[in-house]
Amino acid sequence: MIEINPDKIKKAEIAVGIPSYNERDTISNVVKQVDKGIVKYFKNKSAVIINSDNNSLDKTKEVFLKTGTKTPKIYISTPKNIRGKGNNLRNLFLKIKDLKTEASINVDADLKSITPEWIKCLIAPIFKGYDYLTPIYLRHKRDASITNRLCYPLVYGLLGYDIRQPIGGDMGFSKKMVKYWLNQKWPDEVKGYGIDMFMTLYAVKSGFKLGQVYLGSKVHKPSAPKLDKMFLEVAETIFQFLAGNKGLWQRKIKLKKIPLVCNVKRKAGYPKTTFDVKRVEKEISQSFENHYRPIKSHISEDVSFQLERIFFKEKSLKIDNELWIKIVYQLFFIYQTSLKKETLIKLLRVLYFARTISFIEETFNRNQKEAEKIIQDQAHHFFKTRNYLFSLIS
Repeated sequence: MIEINPDKIKKAEIAVGIPSYNERDTISNVVKQVDKGIVKYFKNKSAVIINSDNNSLDKTKEVFLKTGTKTPKIYISTPKNIRGKGNNLRNLFLKIKDLKTEASINVDADLKSITPEWIKCLIAPIFKGYDYLTPIYLRHKRDASITNRLCYPLVYGLLGYDIRQPIGGDMGFSKKMVKYWLNQKWPDEVKGYGIDMFMTLYAVKSGFKLGQVYLGSKVHKPSAPKLDKMFLEVAETIFQFLAGNKGLWQRKIKLKKIPLVCNVKRKAGYPKTTFDVKRVEKEISQSFENHYRPIKSHISEDVSFQLERIFFKEKSLKIDNELWIKIVYQLFFIYQTSLKKETLIKLLRVLYFARTISFIEETFNRNQKEAEKIIQDQAHHFFKTRNYLFSLIS
């Protein structure tokens, strides 16, 4: 791990980590807002701001170190050609452990909507005994599609935890949580975009104290260009975890509502988002058969019939909520014993895009609140129909 520590900081009560790769144009604003939050709300605590970088080539390091702050800064980085957000956060966790930090957070380097109050909300509850904090954002109905289609419903439906943004990207955590994460296995997917899902899943497994914080709007760079790779790594992470921790979900469970422990009270609008429906439709229409054929024999007749009707006969690509639940649960069931896991996850990605397009059409004339209710109802339906998965197992 590469390190630049101008103030020779050896210990801190608070650490704010900013994972990055080529974020020269946005990281300075994030650093300034973080610094304001620390100075305003935690002036009696020792703190440090850590940029955990992927050896960026665009002078992210130089911009970070030159940004004026009252809080000392440390720059750390993966070696040359080592990429992945998970690798950044693993380095961050190792540095936090070395600094013996009591309360830490990570915030995305491309944030445009971050305020000093975010820092307060993500840190203060940790000093009150919470171990892991996930964000709740005000998000456009087309945004956060991986969260809304897969992560939120599965964490809710199988694990029974109502965590609205399990892969939000901006989290708070205790030193106990950091130690726990570092003691787990880190597959390749977790070293990339699977890291946020990994953090939440193992926080659930740990049994430590969890909370949620409302942060208002999240405005950052568009995620659409990264959705393909992101979905594959996130889906693999959650399926792998669930397959390896059957005791957490193969039992009768009660739904757990995770408390809202801090609220950034400010007016916020819904950030704009883009999704090129026509381009995605063309791509998934062309790729469906390649990923479907090797898995077809393992899929139930009723689901196969519907998929072939949708993609081959009607070419409508319409996947409703009921069919989506069956797809997710069936593919997860198959995943546990399949030798074609990569193909299966790629098929799930195709169907996820089809479900996303269907959701966009379903909610075209719906306002944000109505769309959010549909998302929450879907997650609850995953929970109510979890016996469908159990029927496949038996």
